[in-house]
Amino acid sequence: MLNRMELIRIFSVAAQCTTFREAATRLGTSPQTVTRAIKELERTFGELLFHRSTRQVHVTTFGAELALQARETLERVDHLFVTHSKQQDTGIVGRVGITAPHAIGKLYLTQFLKPLMQENPGLSIDLSLDDQITDAVASKIDIGVRVGAVRDRRFIARTVAGVVLKIVAAPSLLDTVARPGTVEELKRLPLSMLMDRNNGRPWPWLLAEGQVFLPTSPAFTCDDPETEREIVLAGLAFGQMPSYLAEPYLSEGRLVEVMQHEAPAPYELIMYRPQTGPVPPRVRLVYDHLVKSFSDPQIFPQNRP
Repeated sequence: MLNRMELIRIFSVAAQCTTFREAATRLGTSPQTVTRAIKELERTFGELLFHRSTRQVHVTTFGAELALQARETLERVDHLFVTHSKQQDTGIVGRVGITAPHAIGKLYLTQFLKPLMQENPGLSIDLSLDDQITDAVASKIDIGVRVGAVRDRRFIARTVAGVVLKIVAAPSLLDTVARPGTVEELKRLPLSMLMDRNNGRPWPWLLAEGQVFLPTSPAFTCDDPETEREIVLAGLAFGQMPSYLAEPYLSEGRLVEVMQHEAPAPYELIMYRPQTGPVPPRVRLVYDHLVKSFSDPQIFPQNRP
């Protein structure tokens, strides 16, 4: 007979999988055990947790809400054991591999990690900056940070903040051109264009209601977001950039947001980690610290989607 905590652990993994067999493989148990656990929980809650077919299972709306609560509960339980384990007495030691987009890594991760590394001199941080999802196994990644969905079922993902795309310009540029009110007016103005450094293709400007366009004759093109921001700050072009790049300069008045009505829905800032059994204390320490840091509105002031 499985206890309630074991039932919740099985359900949490199953909710990330397309079949109970896949969940059983991850858990190192049998599909029959997974099936019995899910049926027991469904009897307990009086609700269907999965829609079942001969080939796949799909979590229900109730099941998805319960899975979120289950993951949070399991994380608190894991944290409880880490906090009071003997390893806490000897200090946290070892490598933690982290991947993040270039701009977030340089502007935020380094400042978040500094105090943690000072408090834990035995901690070794291996930071890889990449704007694409990194192969966690090949690159030995323990924690990832990404903007947008992480749909790979091998990862446990958690939304920690929201990222708004803003169209901005320097006040000096707005003194020389009319403030745009429509997309067509915007297209006729000097615009910057950011290139994807992985494939050399331009990132499109994303607007409300699914509108997308590429500047046909950009005033400036580069593959580095911070360099693009410098050109926009100099009053040489309008740019579209995530709020974490623009916000400090908007607060200082060095940038002005335009066409707020055309802003797309916020994107999720997500932290994820591979779903590979028990989480080592050093990884848990860094993961919890980064979740708290990115969730702090005083440090990372974006609203959640």
